[in-house]
Amino acid sequence: MSSPSEFGDCVFLTRRLSIGPWHGAAQEHGIDLTEAVTGILTQTTARSLPPAWQGEYTAERARRWVVERDSESPTLLAVDRCSDEPVGLMMLHEDFNEDDVQSNLRIGYVIKESFWGEGIASELVSGLVDWARSQTRFRSIIAGVESQNAASARVLVKNGFGLTDSGSGENTDTYTLEL
Repeated sequence: MSSPSEFGDCVFLTRRLSIGPWHGAAQEHGIDLTEAVTGILTQTTARSLPPAWQGEYTAERARRWVVERDSESPTLLAVDRCSDEPVGLMMLHEDFNEDDVQSNLRIGYVIKESFWGEGIASELVSGLVDWARSQTRFRSIIAGVESQNAASARVLVKNGFGLTDSGSGENTDTYTLEL
């Protein structure tokens, strides 16, 4: 399991976004992280996420969700550079093989519904790909996408990912980008 501190250097800018570890990014932009989570995770945006993450987010549920993510893996917050509005989250997980020097970086992301269709997800993934390429520790980036989520699949393909596993009965397609 990756600890959040292992990704403290995962900070990058894109044309419209400022991205970094969520506690630091929230503090830097004057954002209440609980409010950001409740604004980003809605019934609509969470429907393609793991079942335990779906449903309505109250402030209390959002606080618990932040604590759970902090204990599991690093999470990035994407903030609009012009308005300082939180627009998305990206979860990171580093997979290690004992024999290898390099690891695989697994990602998941969710974009605030009011920003859908504006290219924010593509920009977020592109920025992460650029950051990961500047690191020597990663062999590839892997993302799972619900089979019916064509928009998310297009984001990954646009950023150079290829389909490496088509569902296998679990309704999730796997996309990989070799670095």
